Amino acid sequence: MNRWKTRPYIVVMAVLMGLSGTVSTARAGLAAPMQGTVVSWGIANQPPPPGLSGVTAVSAGWAYALALKSDGTVVGWGRNDYGKATPPANLHDATAVAAGWNHSVVLRSDGTVVSWGNNDRGQASRPPALFGVTAVAARGDHSLALKQNGTVVGWGDNSSGQAQPPAGLTGVIAIAAGSSHSLALKQDGTVVGWGDNSSGQAQPPAGLTGVTAIAAGFGHSLALRRDGTVVGWGDNSAGGTTPPPGLTGATAIAAGCPHSMAIKADGTLATWGGRPDGADLPPPGLKSVFAIAAGCGHNLAVRR
Repeated sequence: MNRWKTRPYIVVMAVLMGLSGTVSTARAGLAAPMQGTVVSWGIANQPPPPGLSGVTAVSAGWAYALALKSDGTVVGWGRNDYGKATPPANLHDATAVAAGWNHSVVLRSDGTVVSWGNNDRGQASRPPALFGVTAVAARGDHSLALKQNGTVVGWGDNSSGQAQPPAGLTGVIAIAAGSSHSLALKQDGTVVGWGDNSSGQAQPPAGLTGVTAIAAGFGHSLALRRDGTVVGWGDNSAGGTTPPPGLTGATAIAAGCPHSMAIKADGTLATWGGRPDGADLPPPGLKSVFAIAAGCGHNLAVRR
């Protein structure tokens, strides 16, 4: 059975040097993040609550979404199975959000992790004594955390090895979780993948260097290079790994199901792959975008 047809997949926004989007470092000591309002679209669109503002990052889950606000609070909306769209009442110091199929993971300013929602595979049960975390990612039924020492911790569904980082993996500065695979960006600009590789999604192209951001989709992966170009690999049946010719100056990327998006230097979006009916195309005139999340049938952008 083609699993994505029955259980939609979502993707977290890629992280530029680990400092923006849904996989991010803590705010302490950093410049004030950009903030704005949320725009949503897609065949399974999940419109944000009226009046939602002050948003710094978003994550698109299975028919629900999370938004991180500049005051450290988290707002959820859409379907609320397992309470996945209802953040804990006392959560007020969040620095990053990540939405899986039916569970949510949040990084707090003290380097600890809060999670809630479906826990049938342990995806919402963070490991004991998990601290010193600088980034989080959640996709499918597994979760990842990046620690200050450059190592990665995974938990939840490990049926394809997606929650088990390679032995000896260090020097990591950003992480991304796909449906059944995971990616890590190393300090030297190279990418490491693990987990399901049935479409080549966990195997970065040979010689790929100069990477500043990564994104993991349902069956494909993306990397943003220092020169603003995008490289894709994995399942290309819908064209999600083939960026438009001439795409340069990209500042952020997102990998969906099965489409891809990039923020351009002028604050507009480039999209490729996806539904033939154009449902994954952003609304006309969308600009001033600084954060994105690509889902399976629904997409999010934060604009100034």
